[in-house]
Amino acid sequence: MSRASTDGPDGFAVVDKEPGWTSHDVVGRARRVLDTRKIGHSGTLDPPATGVLVLGVGRATRLLRFITELPKTYVATMVLGTETTTLDAEGDVTARHDMTGVCLDDVVAAAAGFVGPIEQIPPMVSAVKIGGRRLHELAREGIEVERAPRPVTIHDLAVEITDAPDTFELTVTCSSGTYIRTLAADIGTALGGGAHVGRLRRTAVGSFTEAEARPVDQLDRALLLTPAQGLRDRVGFAVDDEIAGAVRHGKVLESSDLGVAGSGPWPIIDSAGVLLAVYESHRDSTVKPAVVLAG
Repeated sequence: MSRASTDGPDGFAVVDKEPGWTSHDVVGRARRVLDTRKIGHSGTLDPPATGVLVLGVGRATRLLRFITELPKTYVATMVLGTETTTLDAEGDVTARHDMTGVCLDDVVAAAAGFVGPIEQIPPMVSAVKIGGRRLHELAREGIEVERAPRPVTIHDLAVEITDAPDTFELTVTCSSGTYIRTLAADIGTALGGGAHVGRLRRTAVGSFTEAEARPVDQLDRALLLTPAQGLRDRVGFAVDDEIAGAVRHGKVLESSDLGVAGSGPWPIIDSAGVLLAVYESHRDSTVKPAVVLAG
């Protein structure tokens, strides 16, 4: 393997993560495939989960937070009657419930109570940090700590029956930070028993769908999305050469200079379609750069 280039590529890649890999594993493999060190991901997928993982490469790593904030869509199987330590099929069974009488209408009614703004307690087996340590590290040591509920939003939740006994399919569109394992477990509790997630697949991050995702070993520098293309879910604004010069220097500007309104963030693009910066609201009628890519 050649030494990673210091003058590496910039852009985004949409990966279809395979089961058994951590998100960090995917990043490590992508570094070798693309021969560059500067790669990050937009949001962790559990090792058993599959699906869309957006990678930022080069300077685009500085833009990943604008991808992480996008809503996500998942398809999961919810297995009623069994609770586990990890809230999925990987964990040890902690409780069993007879839920053979639960029908599709029951699950649909219970699930409806979780649509909209809700609070979730993060699972112990997760990447959340408490006291400087990740919860999954504490869980491996047999330590369980109190976790504060966190606000999330379930934008849409559909339920379908499956051929497997006591198993239903959930299709969930939700805010960043939502745990589908916790959602399934909470629905199980609402039904008077318990549940865990069987299979879990992320099918979309914003407008990035599984249809454009590819295995990490098929990544290619020539196929990376440009930084501007990677921020396609944000409303971008093109500026003339004079304003582009000010943007390149990261100047605080009047919102009218960029033609923006609201709080942002707004990708700012030059006449050639190159992403110069991402701006956000500042004081009064001014805007400031959150990230400047062009120097």
